[in-house]
Amino acid sequence: MSHSVTVTDPHLQDTTESSPAVVTAGDIADAPRLRQRGSNQVGMRQFNERVVLQALRVHGSQPKAELARLTGLTAQTIGLITARLDEDQLLTREAPVRGRVGQPSVPIGMNPDGAFAIGIKIGRRSADWLLVDFLGRVRQRIVLDYPFPDAATLLPAIGAHLNRLLDGLGPLRSRVVGVGVAAPFQLGGWHRMLGLTEAQAHDWGQIDLGTEVQALTDLPVSYAKDTSAACVAELLQGRGRELHSFLYLFMDTFVGGGLVINSHLHRGVNGNAGAVASLPLQVAVPGVKELPPQLISQASLWDLEQRFREHALDPMAAYDARAMQAPWLPYTREWIDRAALALAHCIVAGTAFLDVEAVVIDGVVAPDLLRDLWARTGEALKAYNLEGLQGLPRLELGSIGSDARALGGALLPLHACFAPDRDIFLKT
Repeated sequence: MSHSVTVTDPHLQDTTESSPAVVTAGDIADAPRLRQRGSNQVGMRQFNERVVLQALRVHGSQPKAELARLTGLTAQTIGLITARLDEDQLLTREAPVRGRVGQPSVPIGMNPDGAFAIGIKIGRRSADWLLVDFLGRVRQRIVLDYPFPDAATLLPAIGAHLNRLLDGLGPLRSRVVGVGVAAPFQLGGWHRMLGLTEAQAHDWGQIDLGTEVQALTDLPVSYAKDTSAACVAELLQGRGRELHSFLYLFMDTFVGGGLVINSHLHRGVNGNAGAVASLPLQVAVPGVKELPPQLISQASLWDLEQRFREHALDPMAAYDARAMQAPWLPYTREWIDRAALALAHCIVAGTAFLDVEAVVIDGVVAPDLLRDLWARTGEALKAYNLEGLQGLPRLELGSIGSDARALGGALLPLHACFAPDRDIFLKT
């Protein structure tokens, strides 16, 4: 494994300095821990708290009167709720707004330092740790690259980097509400494509990542399929705020996806809804030994890696800006043409079953590569017979990028504690 890289965003580290009445780190150090806000049994008082927080999350800072209008709660109830949230230091008070009739109104906002969560993404080529604040913004990240995750090395690294982020919070550590882990359900799947042995694939098949991470921390741990977590990030903080139903396609070592129906992540019976990697690209013929190719073989970055490797180029350029530069660019363009045809097939097939309003394409690739793939896929769709369909869904670019899986993981505990719906993937 390569060494880890920690990146800190200085603009997000000091978010409390922008408002005159924001709670300071010293104040929080003297405060009690956050009250427990269980996600399974939420009383009416806690539910109303969550409704207020969701209104602030969606609409930004608001005076109490506007919060009452947005939530349908009485002014008295809003006063009681904001007082309770103030006690937990989850709110900030901004400068009074003057110049109107009556008393100046004081906008209330969410305190970025009010709560934190950590998202951990375990992938086939890298692992990410993200520290996310109460507003869902990334404060700090750690990245670990490798050819393929070795369990004996990676599991200790998960604990070490998790504690590194926690220790870096200092007195704010008690504000962390949980850890979200995002990883493929079958990390050892398609092992022959990756050049792995049966033993390596078997080792990962025996590991329950959620349980392993839980053994490393006293914080509650949530677990989600990596592409489902990425879809959650897009739903809650990206294009999903505008779209009610969409198919989500995520370009990674192996292509994956998710499905949002009526502003909820649709998991399916086995949690595999949107698992587009397994989509066959041809009709199977009984008695023919060779099976039809799957989408994974033509629309995955693994295929782009192989093209680079065949020409003695660094295959890891598939995941960064070099893919759109010489000498990698000609092979990238070949891959884009091939992948776009496969994605177009997936979109038309999905439209026949799902009838969603949009398809969102995102991934770990460079922005220029993603835009070219998006445009080429749109062109490839024009070659299909759409008779019987009421047109195709809009093709949209995702807005989160490589952080999507770890960010979605971090959003799991944050929304489990503070979102108004028991189904944490509900959008207002």
